[in-house]
Amino acid sequence: MDALLRARAAGQSGLISRAQALSGGMSRKAVECRLSSGRWTTVHPGVYQTMPGRQDWETSAVAALLHAGRGSALCDTSAGYLWGLIRSAPHPIRVVVPAARRVRDVEGVVISRSRHAPDRVDPRAWPHRTTVEHTVLDLVDRRGPDRTIAVAAKAIGLQLTDAGQLRAALAERPRQGNRSLLLSIFAEVADGCESPAEGRYIRDVERAHALPRGVSQSPFGKAGRRDREYVWRVIAEIDGRLGHGGWLDVQRDGRRDRAATVAGRTTLRCYWTDLVPTACDLALEVAQVLRAKGWEGRPRGCHSACPVGAAAASWNIGPR
Repeated sequence: MDALLRARAAGQSGLISRAQALSGGMSRKAVECRLSSGRWTTVHPGVYQTMPGRQDWETSAVAALLHAGRGSALCDTSAGYLWGLIRSAPHPIRVVVPAARRVRDVEGVVISRSRHAPDRVDPRAWPHRTTVEHTVLDLVDRRGPDRTIAVAAKAIGLQLTDAGQLRAALAERPRQGNRSLLLSIFAEVADGCESPAEGRYIRDVERAHALPRGVSQSPFGKAGRRDREYVWRVIAEIDGRLGHGGWLDVQRDGRRDRAATVAGRTTLRCYWTDLVPTACDLALEVAQVLRAKGWEGRPRGCHSACPVGAAAASWNIGPR
């Protein structure tokens, strides 16, 4: 194997395809000799590992691409992992190929076909994968708002894309589910929403009950950010942790709340368990605090039994 072929294999996690080896000047006999001697091992039919022993996830992903061949790209959770949108290495490996191609199934690899595949692959990324925008849309397709906010906020937070590019990609996918929800969430993320908990607060507390709109991630101090801040010097800090935080987190939150109090602001600390089963009760509490601080609007109930509607009906709305 000459230097160019060795360099090619090194750039492919030690892997080489039979077609690459033959087009690179190796004879069929030379390939078979390496396989029979154990210097190379077969990963998939026609895909060989020239550095036996490499078994990491990326090696498996590259092997899947070499097996799938021309026009193939990692997609869905596999692309999401490479973009940093998913924490754990996913299994099986997911690969998309152009619709006109037929690829034989192999163990540990799921092959899908799409006529849009050539237009949705990032030409600069290796291993080949779908663009970050189309990866986001694959990951959130027909999923709930919490998943959508988490993935979109992660992609934007990593500066891989922005809300405008996500909207443009969505426009190319007329069959994508939950389009109105996606557009709404992309707008929320563009305005600074960074977590599923904050997204639920915006939708289920503010918007559903006609509360005034706070400002997401407003700066304070040298490098601090507040989750939602209102012009009446009220802050909503939204904690999405399901369990108790560590002492360092609790101490940090306490210091932030005390600093806000010193600055003349009122902090409302909201937890996931406030948002999911009792968003209406939380909305009433927020409305009461905002009114006490000078808001002159009227909230509304989100359904016939919502406590916000009943309470608001008894309020005298007018100049304070």
